[in-house]
Amino acid sequence: MKNNSFTAALPFWLSLTIVGVVLIAAYLGGWWLIMIPAYTWWFLAIVDHFEGYELSNKDPNTPDSELFWYRLITIIWFPLQFVLIFGAIAYVSWTDNLPGAQAWWLLFGVGVVSGSVGIVYAHELMHQKPKYERHMGDGLMCLTLYGHFRSEHLLVHHRYVATPRDPVTARYNEGFHRFFPRVLISCLTSSWGAEKAMLARKGLPVYHPSNPFWKYAILQVSFLALAFVIGGWMGVGLFCVQAFTAIWQLELVNYVEHYGLTRRHLGDGKYEHVKPHHSWNAAHKVTNYFLINLQRHSDHHYKPDRRFPLLQTYDENEAPQLPASYSLMTIAAMIPPVWKKVMNHRVKAWRAQHYPDVEDWHPYNKALNPQPK
Repeated sequence: MKNNSFTAALPFWLSLTIVGVVLIAAYLGGWWLIMIPAYTWWFLAIVDHFEGYELSNKDPNTPDSELFWYRLITIIWFPLQFVLIFGAIAYVSWTDNLPGAQAWWLLFGVGVVSGSVGIVYAHELMHQKPKYERHMGDGLMCLTLYGHFRSEHLLVHHRYVATPRDPVTARYNEGFHRFFPRVLISCLTSSWGAEKAMLARKGLPVYHPSNPFWKYAILQVSFLALAFVIGGWMGVGLFCVQAFTAIWQLELVNYVEHYGLTRRHLGDGKYEHVKPHHSWNAAHKVTNYFLINLQRHSDHHYKPDRRFPLLQTYDENEAPQLPASYSLMTIAAMIPPVWKKVMNHRVKAWRAQHYPDVEDWHPYNKALNPQPK
């Protein structure tokens, strides 16, 4: 059984290959640095074209004891990413191998890894019950200076997804370049408000030591201090480039995952329960290996306690399907006219399929965007 489990889990270790790509790009320098984003954005999309879809589902009742080799890849990623980030800062600070702008491009590439792999793994870890997994998830998020994401994601996003109360549910016709700055501010304020409210229910002040914002702050300041020790203010700048790139990658994916989708409003500020059709789904095989089934997002929101190998995929009658994998959809999201041409008619078709009786979508759009015509 252990050997079979290892063989079945092995494709999800695809993300380890990006470490080798970073090392090769850093050693060769120059135009080779483009290998890192090219691998995650373009290469995977090309392979997906030939490999197609993965439509099979693992038994959702599979016990944790049979998931060791799946879980291990997420557990080892924090030390790997820690070494990758600070090793890259040391490499460009202590050697002359990557002069000028090449140093910044390397850390941009490392940020692509932090966002496309590290934050995806942090997302998996923060949903788990074992404390050590949640601590590793916090560590990964704080390596990108976005520690509050865990509070926002668990206390706000999962509760209010596909409603106007969720900051990271992109509204219909809201372009990414408008979405991104809005989310940077609203996620910080909403996560702080959610933790403050939780402490208040326990009769505790917001500055109580149990507020996880203390942990986020200590970890983030510690990482910035380490970057300074290694590379001075340039090291801090390089670390911040990596962090911002990772956050940008995260919010691009958030934008794609729920764009234009809304839950039925039941009145008095209440909404129907989350169902698979409230998230965009994608069954592209290779990208799902690389992103540990993140594209099976419909099932993640429907059953958020499921570990990634147990997430189920759905057909187009059960959940809306993206026309391409995340790697291509995030590129499209950076070009609003292209994104709207690809996605707006799909949103309108989704509305007609699941909510044919709703004539006024204005309350769902929160008066932020034009109505579909």
